[in-house]
Amino acid sequence: MALNLGHRIGGVSASRDRRHWARLADQAADAPLGELRAMRGRARALKREVDRLIHEADGRLALPLLDAPILAAPLHADWTWRPPLWAGPLFPTGAAGISRRHDFGPEAALHHDCAHSEITARQVRNRAAEDVAPYGLEIDVFRFEGSFLSLAIELPAEAMAGLGKRHILGISALIETERDLEIFARLNIRHGPNTEQMVREIPGGTRQADVSFDLAYAEINEKRIEKAWIDLIFEGPEMNAIALRSLTMARWPRAEI
Repeated sequence: MALNLGHRIGGVSASRDRRHWARLADQAADAPLGELRAMRGRARALKREVDRLIHEADGRLALPLLDAPILAAPLHADWTWRPPLWAGPLFPTGAAGISRRHDFGPEAALHHDCAHSEITARQVRNRAAEDVAPYGLEIDVFRFEGSFLSLAIELPAEAMAGLGKRHILGISALIETERDLEIFARLNIRHGPNTEQMVREIPGGTRQADVSFDLAYAEINEKRIEKAWIDLIFEGPEMNAIALRSLTMARWPRAEI
């Protein structure tokens, strides 16, 4: 009985909120500019939270396997992350003839230096039983006259909290290509005026790809780390189709000797 009462109260509150915002929307055309500015600020603040809830809900409800873990954490990992590009739906989903920089949400961007773009990239819904992420990224490259094509993924603040030379950063990805393709992962860490870079080749010939970066070998000032990002670099991508079905990152402490 208490649970049903709670549901009824919540439904009444939600209905009242909808009527409130419907009235404000009706009044917006004639509201004084000062009031309209305040109404817009309140609406934008509410929209951010609503969009955040919808993104999380759509991502979880779209998982290819209902009983699959949302994100498998490596042993001893103190941070794991699936970028939003693979976690939930984005809008717009992509573009044809993409510009030299095309953003997929705030964390990921596709870069190239072609004078004339014949590149299509779009977020897609994963549907295969073995796909652990609800969404993937498909990139189709036709003629390619540039010198590079890369996908940059900025790491969130949680990844850099306490980050130091005792850590290992790992990438796990599911990658499909129409033709053999060399792919490299480059870790970039900005510390003060300097940026340290570490490069690893992603193994070819297999759908599952895992690489790691041992920061013990990085020349970084741990006290001045400001930003970190990953570049996935595609070498000679002309006339190829690339599907990144999943990508996750993790951080764990290295074994002490």
